[in-house]
Formats: sequence, C-alpha cells, structure tokens
Amino acid sequence: MSSMTGYAPIIDEPLEEAQAKQFARWFGVLADPTRLRLLSLIGAKGEACAACEMVEPLGVSQPTVSHHLKVLRRAGLVVSEKRGRWVYYRTVPERLASLSHILQA
Repeated sequence: MSSMTGYAPIIDEPLEEAQAKQFARWFGVLADPTRLRLLSLIGAKGEACAACEMVEPLGVSQPTVSHHLKVLRRAGLVVSEKRGRWVYYRTVPERLASLSHILQA
C-alpha cells in the first residue's frame, strides 16, 4: 500500500470491495465530459468562481454549471468556499492523487 495515497496501484494489490465501490463512484462522476472539463478548469486555475469564471468557457448555463459542481462536491472531488456573494471551488489534491495512483502501471 502506498503511503502517498493510502492505495496501491490496482495491478500491485487487488482492491477491497468497499475501495472498488468508492473508486467506481469517483470515476463515474468524472465520466461526464462537462464535469471533467470543470475539474480541469478548476485545477488549472487553482480555484475558480462558479458564476464568474466557469459558465463562459464551458458554453453551458449557470444552472448546468451549478448542478455539475454539486455532483463534484458531493463526490469529494472539489471543495467550495463562499466569499460574499460568490462561491469559489478548489480541487481536493489528495483525492485526485489517489485516483491517479491506483491506475499507475
């Protein structure tokens, strides 16, 4: 088991059932192109404002952005912080590292 992420690559050690379910959930969330683009946008910027910085680059409506951010947040892939009337999002580096690490060959 890797000390960096708490998970060994799947080719080194079989996943337990609970681990497999959790990883499948995270990968399922990322299987949507809009959510994957949102995560990429947030990661590239370090943090991003939902209303100010994500609607135009993605070419979708504000309610669509909000829906997908809610899914990402519930999955624990991003965190949010309200500042005044704006909500800013950041990725959860440890979670993304775990996803990346288990796929390493």
